[in-house]
Amino acid sequence: MVHVAKVLTLLTCAVFAPAAGTANEVISFDGSWKEQGFLRLFSNDFGQRGRQLDILSDGTVSLLWRPVEALNRSAGSARWVWRVHEGVRPTDLTIKGGDDRNLAIYFVFVDPERVDALSGKSARRILQENSARALIYVWGGTHPTNAILPSPYSPRLRSKVLRPSEVGQYREQVDLASDHRTAFGSEPGALIGLAVSADSDDTKGRIVASISDLQLD
Repeated sequence: MVHVAKVLTLLTCAVFAPAAGTANEVISFDGSWKEQGFLRLFSNDFGQRGRQLDILSDGTVSLLWRPVEALNRSAGSARWVWRVHEGVRPTDLTIKGGDDRNLAIYFVFVDPERVDALSGKSARRILQENSARALIYVWGGTHPTNAILPSPYSPRLRSKVLRPSEVGQYREQVDLASDHRTAFGSEPGALIGLAVSADSDDTKGRIVASISDLQLD
């Protein structure tokens, strides 16, 4: 599986439009998240239920995407609760074509001076920006907890492993600014988009999971 190529394909049609909400509110899974599927692959089943997103991935892969409203673009941290009832076996997230994971949450940043120019552009276009960076928090893989992994596909993507491939329920709180500095060696720009994915197409496994109470601070 070419993961970054898949991400770029997924996000080609995702357009940054204004989204409702205020700082520190729970970000609702209310239909403002749009599913993007990969070519020639079946998509996951996502159930948007307000505070909670239910996810079923059965040998499939796809991603939900939404823009971040202006008042949250300077967010320095995030928190959420996630649960995995069934998951895929551990994989090496640094190897092309075998990087399945139970859950991943993406935080996409760009240079603040480029935000206005990129408003209304597709996510594919935004990820082609030299200043674009995606910080990805992952539940899965064979790597140690808190490992920050380079992408085998793009220097603009980094993954931080929060949980190994196991089942359970956890409440997370992450320091976006600190993790961005560690992952990329620079301060984060403006937070312009969020995405959620589950990925089971390589292992032909099954993921039953959920994410709830997602907040930006």
